[in-house]
Amino acid sequence: MSVSEKIRVSIEKSSWIRKMFEEGGKRKAKYGAENVFDFSLGNPNLEPPPKFNQILQKLVADTASGQHAYMPNAGFVETRQAVADYLNTFNMPKFTPDEIVMTVGAGGALNVVLKTVLNPGEEVIIPKPYFVEYNFYLDNHQAVPRLVSTKPDFSLDCDAISEAMTEKTRAILIDSPNNPTGNVYGEEELKELAGVLSHFSEKFGQPIYLISDEPYRRITYDGITVPSIFNVYNESFVVTSFSKDLSLPGERIGYAAAHPDISDKGMILAGMVLCNRVLGYVNAPALMQRAVSHLLEESVDISIYQKRRDMLCDGLASFGYDFVKPQGAFYLFPKTPIEDDVAFVGALQEENILTVPGSGFGGPGHFRIAYCVSDETIEKALPGFERVMKKY
Repeated sequence: MSVSEKIRVSIEKSSWIRKMFEEGGKRKAKYGAENVFDFSLGNPNLEPPPKFNQILQKLVADTASGQHAYMPNAGFVETRQAVADYLNTFNMPKFTPDEIVMTVGAGGALNVVLKTVLNPGEEVIIPKPYFVEYNFYLDNHQAVPRLVSTKPDFSLDCDAISEAMTEKTRAILIDSPNNPTGNVYGEEELKELAGVLSHFSEKFGQPIYLISDEPYRRITYDGITVPSIFNVYNESFVVTSFSKDLSLPGERIGYAAAHPDISDKGMILAGMVLCNRVLGYVNAPALMQRAVSHLLEESVDISIYQKRRDMLCDGLASFGYDFVKPQGAFYLFPKTPIEDDVAFVGALQEENILTVPGSGFGGPGHFRIAYCVSDETIEKALPGFERVMKKY
């Protein structure tokens, strides 16, 4: 056998997103790229802000020694100071560079945090629908996902979360704005969640951590902002990246931040630094660390994504699709008119429209549309969406 049994099984369970993306490549070769409407992958199609190129050119021209050498495993102090200063603009607790670890994207940040706090066999509660890669991340650290349902509007169901709590519960992992729904968890529901976590932390005699995955924090619509978990709960971490708001997914740059008043702070921070190293990341890319330190207030033009959301929502609503209008990110998660979401996605595929079954996100009976695509792609795909709905 060429691979381990565990990896063989993981490959078979691997993400629907990638499967549909690969299907898109085949269809584009067969029918022409202009005739295939690929909404499968959340790959930003906007270019980075102009300031990114200006900063990058300046950094590349800097020939001072040591520009590409190792730095502390947590990252350059000046970069972590810049991140701390940024966090201090909208959080009540005050950050220093010590609470920040620069990482290889949000995925790297999440693995660093999980390895730091989890013992084998411990459980992490995840509200669904959710980003299914979390399962593999937890498996990396021999932990167990415990999935709980959200309410019909995709808001947190704190009663369901309470019922899922056991003595093995070590953390809850949320994603806001959410992939795949675009939902933003509001301040009141976060406060309610914090109350639940505080209660069970006291009951079980150890902290239950709140981990928030926030790469879409800056991508929100209609004046909505993402409340800070740091303002409601001390035993918390934020993991994030610059992949979406700066359109830099290929540069793999992000960070993990721990609450300044987290319990056993010294060991937590030392653990995060160690895990960044031993997981094989060693440190985040030096050039990108220097670049993003100048770009913390920058983002792509969010109004473009909002326009595309509205184009898609208006069109699908007129065809009879049922959905909760997303508050952020660049995903729409409509209900399928039939129970079998995989079959419905297959019907869309026959129109050369590539979407992802909701089953792949723990949300059967739905499908995900990633609208980080051109206006033209949406416009040309809408008639196909209408034809498929008419069949049902």
